[in-house]
Amino acid sequence: MLEYDYEDSVGYWLMSANHAIRRALEAELAHERITIRQWEVLTWLSLEGDLTQADLAERMRLEAPTLTGILCRMERDGWLERRSCDDDRRCKRIRVTEEGEAVWQRIAACGRRVRQRATEGLTAEELQVFKSICNRLRANLGTDADCIAHSHG
Repeated sequence: MLEYDYEDSVGYWLMSANHAIRRALEAELAHERITIRQWEVLTWLSLEGDLTQADLAERMRLEAPTLTGILCRMERDGWLERRSCDDDRRCKRIRVTEEGEAVWQRIAACGRRVRQRATEGLTAEELQVFKSICNRLRANLGTDADCIAHSHG
């Protein structure tokens, strides 16, 4: 039998909470006929504004062909536009359309409903502490480049 000290594993706590939140969000998005990946595309564009396709793939941790399929469907549905970058015609910059903004408003409401359910019974102070702890965990682990250097050193 495989054994691990899950009761003391920060990674396990975060992973299992993330899975629960993701399942709840997927259920909410299903009512809007939106996939979690489409939600992620619009979330990144909401956070950072227009992005190149390569930058978006990196942030979503997706292979370029996988992202291309998602973007093609979203472009077909009128939610976004892909335009060639001025300095490199091979580079594509992604921009949300007015229709995509309307979709975003609906799915942002889905996210707020899931957040409300997930944080029920937690105080504002507890949420601030949780946010601070998550930020410290990320800082302790460093960037992806740091992680790669540590795994080989």
